[in-house]
Amino acid sequence: MPFLNGITVLLIYQLLGEILVRSFNLPIPGPVVGMGFLFITLVVYKRVPLALEAASTALLSHLSLLFIPAGVGLMLYFDALTQEWLPILVTLIASTLISMAVIALTMQGLMKLFKPKTEPAESNDANE
Repeated sequence: MPFLNGITVLLIYQLLGEILVRSFNLPIPGPVVGMGFLFITLVVYKRVPLALEAASTALLSHLSLLFIPAGVGLMLYFDALTQEWLPILVTLIASTLISMAVIALTMQGLMKLFKPKTEPAESNDANE
């Protein structure tokens, strides 16, 4: 039963995101907005409920199934991919490198921001 409750919570957040996006005609996918709402809720709540953990673990264990539609799409547009392979390859490589750089810079900034406050070390100089 926890799985069903967790899926229901996830779908409610997705629905809230869809309602907000369609109401204000936002250029963001509804599930992304719903995920933002879920994130804010979890930060405020300060823990993940068991039902939500059960649902997310089950979904993540079957994540490979979610790539099947993408694979079908690749086969559907195989001719276009063979004609435009160079721009696609350059875009994939560039976007991967840009993403890695942004993630690294974000991580460095967050590490500096959340660096634990330590007292200055006392010198252990033997000549004193």
